[in-house]
Order: sequence, then C-alpha cells, then structure tokens
Amino acid sequence: MPKGGNDRVRRNAIVGLLFTAGIALMIAPLIAPPKTAKSPAPSPSPASYRSEQRVLTPQQEHSYKQMSIQRDMDASEKLCRLDCSRDVHKFVAEHDRIPTADRASHLKQIVAEHPHMVRVEWVRDGVPVREGDAKEELLKLAASDLAKAETALKTGKGYESASFKYDGKSHFVIAVPDESAGGDGVVALVCTDIVQEVERHQRRNLRVVPYPAEGRYRLESVIPGTNKDTTVRTGEDNGNASHYAVDEIVVKFRKPLEDRELLKLRKELDLTVVRHRGQTYLFRSKSRSMDELKHYFTAKWNPIFAEPHYLYLTNVANKTNETNKTDKTNAIIVPNDTLYSDYQWNLPEIATEQGWTVTRGANDIVVAVVDTGVQLDHPDLQGRLVEGRNIIDPTSEPLDDVGHGTHVAGIIAAKVNNNEGIAGMTWETKIMPVKVLDSTGAGTTYSVAEGIIWATDHGANVINMSLGNYASAEFLHDAVKYAHDKGVVLVAASGNDNTDRPGYPAAYPEVFAVAATNEDESKAEYSNYGDYIDVAAPGTSIASTYPGSRYAALSGTSMASPHVAALASLVRAANPSLTNEQVMELLRSTAKDLGSRGRDNEFGYGQIDAGAAVAAAGSQPGSASGTAGTAAELEAPGGGTLRLYPQRIKREVEELLRRSIR
Repeated sequence: MPKGGNDRVRRNAIVGLLFTAGIALMIAPLIAPPKTAKSPAPSPSPASYRSEQRVLTPQQEHSYKQMSIQRDMDASEKLCRLDCSRDVHKFVAEHDRIPTADRASHLKQIVAEHPHMVRVEWVRDGVPVREGDAKEELLKLAASDLAKAETALKTGKGYESASFKYDGKSHFVIAVPDESAGGDGVVALVCTDIVQEVERHQRRNLRVVPYPAEGRYRLESVIPGTNKDTTVRTGEDNGNASHYAVDEIVVKFRKPLEDRELLKLRKELDLTVVRHRGQTYLFRSKSRSMDELKHYFTAKWNPIFAEPHYLYLTNVANKTNETNKTDKTNAIIVPNDTLYSDYQWNLPEIATEQGWTVTRGANDIVVAVVDTGVQLDHPDLQGRLVEGRNIIDPTSEPLDDVGHGTHVAGIIAAKVNNNEGIAGMTWETKIMPVKVLDSTGAGTTYSVAEGIIWATDHGANVINMSLGNYASAEFLHDAVKYAHDKGVVLVAASGNDNTDRPGYPAAYPEVFAVAATNEDESKAEYSNYGDYIDVAAPGTSIASTYPGSRYAALSGTSMASPHVAALASLVRAANPSLTNEQVMELLRSTAKDLGSRGRDNEFGYGQIDAGAAVAAAGSQPGSASGTAGTAAELEAPGGGTLRLYPQRIKREVEELLRRSIR
C-alpha cells in the first residue's frame, strides 16, 4: 500500500478509537476517583521529587553509571564473601560426622560443588587434607595470606584477607576454626571472579559500552523508526539506535507459502528459511541485503508486513537467624534468608513483608522469564521451576550462560525463609525459564516473539521481559497481542539509556512498562522514562541469584521489571478471577505516588506497593466471568470504581498517535 494509503488508514483508526473513547468516557470517567488505601510507608523524601527537574548531561550520566557499576561490584563481592563464609562455617560444623578414611573424597566433592573455592585445606586432629587446582603462581601470590590464615587457625581464631588479583580475577583467603577442637578448621583460597563478571555484565547492561558489537551478528545500527544508518561508537549512542541483521528479513504473507513458492524464492533470492510460524517467515539471504529483500517482497508479494529482523538486548543495572522474625505490631514477616536483612533493601521498600500477610503466592501461578535462561540447579531456586524452553537451541535446556535470567528469576521466586541466600518476592510462584537471548545477552525480535507464544501456550500467567530495544516489530507485537488476548499479564523493562524514546516491547499498549528507582525513591539515573511508563520499582544494586550457585548485585530496569511481574503473580494468587487488564489497573491504582503529583513520565503512576496491591485484590471479588480486555469493573481500595476499558483505549490511542508522528 502507498505511504498515503497507510496514513489514511492510520488516521481512520485513530478517529475510530477516539470516537469509541469519547462514547466510553461519556458513560464513565477514565478512573472514577478512588480513596486508595496504601500500606503504611514513610512520607516520600525530598529526593523523590527532585528528579523531575533533574537533567543529566551525557558525561554526568556516564559518571553515574560508572559509580553504579562499582557499587554493584562492591556489593557482589560482599555477597560472595558472606555466602562463602556461610558455606565454610557449615562445612566445619558438619565435618565431625565424616569418617577419617572418607575425608579426602568428601573434601573433593565439596570443592567440586563450589568451584570458586580453588584450594581448601581441612585440618582435623592437626592433620591437613588439601584439595583444589590452584596454579603455582597463584599460591605464591597468596602465600602470605595463607600463612596468616593457618597461624590464626592454630590459635583458634578466624581470618579473612583483603582482596587481591591474579590473572585479572579477584581472590581472598578465609580461615574458619573448629570451636570444638583447638587448632582444627578450614582454610580456603577463594576466587571471587563474580566481581569481574558483574563489571562486564553491567557495562553492557547499562550501555556504558557500545553493545552489541557490530559484526558479531552482521548487524547494522539505525535510527529507531527508520532505516537510516547510524554508528554506535559510545554507550551514550545506544540510546538513539536500533540494531538489525543486515542479511535477514521477517515477512508476514497473506497466507502460508506453498512448497513451489518457497522453492522459487530460494532460487531467486539465494535465501533460506531460518524459522517460520504460520504465515510469518524469517528469511536469510547469502547475496541480498535487508533493503533489497524488503523492496522485493513489498513490490511483488503485497505482504501484511516486511520488516528488519531487529535485535533485542538485556536491560540491566554473616549471621544467620534460626527462625524468621514476625513484627506482630505491624503484622509483617521478616524471613531468615542470610542475605535478606543486610542486602535486600528492595523488598521492605515496596511493602512486600506486609503483602505476605495477605498472600505468599500460589504454586499454580507461573511467571515466564523470557531472558537468557536460568541456572536450573541453583540451590535457591530448587522446587521453584517448571518446564521451560530454549528458543535459541531447542535441542538444549534453557540454561543461563550470561547470568541475567538467573538474577531476574531469583528476584521473583528465590526460596524464602530457607536460611540461605536471598528471598524472592513470592514463596510459591513458579518460574518458567524461556531462553530467547544467547551467550552475549542479545537475541532477535523473532526469538522473543517465539518465546512469548511458547510461554503463553504452556500456561504462563505472567511474562517478564527484561529486554528490549527502540524498534517496534510487527511480528513481536503480534505475539504480544496473542499473549494479551489469552489473558497473560506482560511486564517489560523500559531500558537503561536515560531517554524518553519509547522502548519495545515495553511501549506496546498491551505491555506494562517499568522504570527503576533508587533506594531513596528517586528516579534511577540510568532509567528510561516517558509517557508510556506505567509504574516504577526498585532497580539499583539488587541482590539476587547468579550462575555458579552464587549471588550478585545488579542494577537496571531489568531488575525493576521482575518486582512488578512478581507482584502481578501475587495479585493473581490473591484473586484468581481478575483479568490481566484488572491486574494492571490495580497495580497502577495502588502505586505510591512519586515525582510530580499524579501520573508523570518518570514514575508513571508511582512505585509499586505490594501490601496495598494484594490487600486490594484480596478484598475484592473481581469479575470471574470477565475476559481479558473487556469493559470489566473493579472496586478500588477504599471505595470508587475503576473502569478499565477507557484506560485501554486511551493507551491504544496514544500508541497510534505516537506512530503517526514518526
């Protein structure tokens, strides 16, 4: 269709929606003002309001991101040390039951299960047993600290060295005495390379460096909404670029192709079918560029759409209690997970503990983590996973080879109150790992779309997408609409480029878009913003699970999004009859207002409030017979009615207007 025809269709669609919206709004206001009851929380600090006027230069933003990365590295090292210390203390407490003849094999097994412990010396009755594969150069570098640790052990004292680097990786030495036998205990040389992993991960995640590197995928970078070339030389340039494969195209035909038609295309265009679903095909050509392919299909086939195959990226940034603590005055639950009290500022900040007094989730509610995969045998995720899918390689399990997906999964559903590691937001919710991003942390819109469809068809109630880019892809939007029409709540991170350019899939009207906040309730300086943001959630220095059965602190809207996905699962557990639109509207209406009064571009409707949201869901009957997207009504907390259909129309009108401006 000529460009003018497209414009006429778009204008007609907008006029039609505006007419519908006008009728709906004459019947009822967009949101009949409720008296919203929220969980007890301190009044917003001045910092909550200052970011509305705060404009960062590229240099200031870069400096902040570097500080954020260093903070995540420091926090991850502390998490690693604390977790390692716990493991060694546990080993010392349990070693007495091991027969002397089995000590060597037992220690070998322990080291195999904890590969970051590169050398362990276990002393019992003055006799040492050693295990590990530390290189001679490393042992020489650590000799002084190892000697100090052994001396401390002989006097019944503990020891922990400062960090030092070998081969670009951080290490430290720890000694834990056996208090029941003087001179006995364990000395361990530990590699904390997770610090360097976090640095590499966050430099990409927060877009401090150009990412992805052009050439890795045979990519071209373009200005979003166009095919005009641009070059990404710095991390700042990422905020104004989309990326697509130069030799691939996604085409949706009017009907599925016949074999003879495919054969003709193969011969004429020197192409192969990479994947296809129904009448949508992903083609790759050995000799034609994306522009040439698009011109050919548009001119000769009149497809529903022919678009670049865009690339999407991740959007990221010692004492144990024997029992959990309950504050009976405020009716909150404080779990005994070892890292919770000192490192998980995020859950108390959004009143999660109050929410747990209403519901801790349900084991038949499933959140699909459409991401880099998940470490399937992480101790803090055992019993929390259901069958997943590896879209990148369907013959393999959805294992995490990046770290991002495991971290996201832990925020949602790490085991709670198990005296280990961190606490997830839910006690019962299941995680469905769907791997759509590869070992570089990047993937294509087609893979993401396939992951959404697979998760929907296999029972996901909520889908979290801590990924995105600035290109709107029709096939991806088709997948989003398919999931939404099936009743799934779709949640996505807005991005980490501190820009108001709409990022996708977050900016689709069917998707719940999430910005990130700091510990003081200010907008995280890296967080994207704009009129498509629904809510905000904690995103800075968030502790969670990490591959290698470890824990790390990461920052980004990637970390904010799973807080919202987890809360959506809690709301669905509290009231299973709510539709996806009702769940999303409830999260908006119960959010804690930050920034400018009312809805704003930085926080949307505010920072999520878990206590208020689940209380509102649990106290309302909802609409058991409603379907996703219908004009269902839900009583707001404290009285009033939320009329959801006009809100959805408003979002669709805004999306059409946004596209018509481009």
